[in-house]
Amino acid sequence: PGFPTSALFTFHEFVAPLVRALAGAREAHLPAIAAILPHDLASERGRREYALVQLLASPEGHAPSDMSPATPSPPIALPIGKGSGSVTAFCRADGFLAVPRQTERLLAGDAVSVAPIDRDTVTPDLVIVGSHCTGLERLVDRLHAEGLTVRVLAQGSQGGLAAAARGHCDIAPIHLLDPATGEYNAPFVPDGCDLVPGYGRMQGLVSRQDDPRLADLPTGDRFRLPAAVRDPDVFLVNRNRGSGTRLLLDALLADLGPGPRPSGYSHEARSHSGVAACVAQGRADWGVAISTVARDAGLRFAPIRAERYDFVVPRARRERPAERAFMRLLADPDLRAELRAAGFLA
Repeated sequence: PGFPTSALFTFHEFVAPLVRALAGAREAHLPAIAAILPHDLASERGRREYALVQLLASPEGHAPSDMSPATPSPPIALPIGKGSGSVTAFCRADGFLAVPRQTERLLAGDAVSVAPIDRDTVTPDLVIVGSHCTGLERLVDRLHAEGLTVRVLAQGSQGGLAAAARGHCDIAPIHLLDPATGEYNAPFVPDGCDLVPGYGRMQGLVSRQDDPRLADLPTGDRFRLPAAVRDPDVFLVNRNRGSGTRLLLDALLADLGPGPRPSGYSHEARSHSGVAACVAQGRADWGVAISTVARDAGLRFAPIRAERYDFVVPRARRERPAERAFMRLLADPDLRAELRAAGFLA
């Protein structure tokens, strides 16, 4: 097949076994991993389908009811898409499961068999799903230095909240403003979760230093986007849907009044670093990102709003060793000093 993920599965099923047989080699075998499906998975009747999955540690609520207390809970097999062209999904996957050709739906809670992609596939100690931040990367580096395996998925604040509510992650970083109260994050915490205070950071409009079209920005107590962003020759790099930065930008565009969306509105980056790289390399002219990445990329930065970057933790997972290590390092004075030196409001 022409699509890369389809080609990889076809190679796995047909080509690799044939090559091994022709070479007189024994069939390679990686032991399957027993896991639990966290939600329904639909399939098309009449053909065998493959679903890429990530393995996550199972909260108590996902363990089968017939398991004894002494039996370790199997991991969750979280489907991450079946798109035949999704190379990114394949790179992020721990393994895959096969849906039989006459099965239209696997149900939440079903036991499934996961074929691992890597011989060393292990369930990470800590899964972080939500908003991206370079400050978080510093904390994760310290967790790695302590020997913990950490997986970070930049799926935006709303994606993180959904994952935390379903028990599909250990930590969900968010930065969401409630317009009704002017309060960050606390109004959005799902039932069964706690809010752990993080740190502050400054969001702003980023552009290249030598671009005169975005040099004279409005000043005052409330930031407003300049009219130049509606110029069809001025290109935006947006953030992914569900991110707090995307919601902030949409609110600023609404304040600007009626008019077409900026050129490049559908061009999405999954991180602040991605926005800064696009602008610095000339693939876009402006975007919204935090001050620290703008400074590191040598970009012009116009402050929009100081915000809170906090962490939602499912209460059932809060006392796990990896979560305790995360919160201990988050409060560490050395890390706080490092964040302040980098430009965060810690």
